[in-house]
Amino acid sequence: MSSEIAIKVENISKCYQIYEKPQDRLLQFFSRGNKQYYKEFWALKNISFEVKRGETFGIIGQNGSGKSTLLQILAGTLAQTSGEAIVNGRIAALLELGSGFNPDFTGKENVYLNGSILGLSHQEIEGRYDQIVKFADIGDFIDQPVKTYSSGMFVRLAFAVQAHIDASIVIIDEALAVGDVFFRQKCYSRLEQLRNSGAAILLVSHSMPDIEQYCERAVLLDHGHQKFIGEASEASKYYYLLHQERTERHENKSYNSSGELQNTNRKSSISSDRPPVEAFINLSDKPQVSNGQASCSGVALTNVKNEPCNIFRQGEILVLYYEFLLTSDIGIPICGAVISNERGIIVHGKNNWEADTMIKTNLHKEDIFSCRQEIVLDIAPGDYIIEVGFASIVLSEPERFFDLSNEEFSAGENRICHVPNAAHFSVGLAVRNNKYFLKHHGVADLPTKFKLSTVSNGDKEWLSQ
Repeated sequence: MSSEIAIKVENISKCYQIYEKPQDRLLQFFSRGNKQYYKEFWALKNISFEVKRGETFGIIGQNGSGKSTLLQILAGTLAQTSGEAIVNGRIAALLELGSGFNPDFTGKENVYLNGSILGLSHQEIEGRYDQIVKFADIGDFIDQPVKTYSSGMFVRLAFAVQAHIDASIVIIDEALAVGDVFFRQKCYSRLEQLRNSGAAILLVSHSMPDIEQYCERAVLLDHGHQKFIGEASEASKYYYLLHQERTERHENKSYNSSGELQNTNRKSSISSDRPPVEAFINLSDKPQVSNGQASCSGVALTNVKNEPCNIFRQGEILVLYYEFLLTSDIGIPICGAVISNERGIIVHGKNNWEADTMIKTNLHKEDIFSCRQEIVLDIAPGDYIIEVGFASIVLSEPERFFDLSNEEFSAGENRICHVPNAAHFSVGLAVRNNKYFLKHHGVADLPTKFKLSTVSNGDKEWLSQ
């Protein structure tokens, strides 16, 4: 194998024997192969790839795709059924952080214990000890038993040890998803140092923005099979498409082939903007909270071309369409959507009253009220959940709709129906000059203006504004 190659995987497969009853294992032993008492489950099937030194390589796939099994084989903690995995160098495997810690030992004692397990001599650990303690940043707790640590402190110390063994190969399985943002930044900075020193890094993550930002290439696994290998940005597209294909297999069957409700005698307030049927999400397994006056009959996501879409780039426009079937007469309709990130933090929420838009008439039983909402995705890369809601307000003077204070609006609002987990979508890095880049830092991209100037020889010159 070339010295430039850190990891070479050739047709790796892993098969587990699944026994329905405990006694079947004994029967299998005495059958001497004449009869099979187990079912075969192939966690991996013919996986092949190479990782070069100094490369960050992503391994992606949904839960159950075989990612963790593959990492355990590479780390040497699990044997493959067939194929070959060649690892050229010392491995730091961040699979289960702190798995080698003794809870009754102090942090300092566990640094020496875990370091020796990872192959470092006592002298090598001593030479790295101050760096490890500084990186973990847990203060005087380093001299306390780790069973007294918070989960955050435990992870910080465990990562600090693993990150300072000077490994030539670093394997990470979602280990960085547990710390706070400052700790993750420190971790990625350390990984960047390791990569620049020639270490190969294998990163497993469900966060496609992280895969796009930190990995040059990635492999996509699905139920143990290798679906794609190539540039990280392309691999993330296939990851989302794979999920989208599964969603489309469960389309909401309440619509006919023309994308219309089966009961055609009902009227819709907005019919011309209705997306194609394939853009609609299956609502049959989604809970709805309703007071009985209406139910959500459709939710769809598209791009500005009215094409089904749930994968966007920063700055692109998401078109959200949703409609409600009325079961009684109501007042002036109110609708809106809330977008939350994967941690449940609301990053955007707006209804038509806040957007100065209204229909000045009351609605009646069997009407279908629909809304088309365009949202500019000036938000951070990541996965997001959409909640849609429907309400009404009764006004004797409809023209006062826009004069209401927030207190008056809240007091008069009749909340009718909302769907907490109506849809989900993903936002990837923006594209500029055919290159991926991060448009902004933080959750949202706030409108900002820059005015730049320089002073030369006492004269002020505006460069741009």
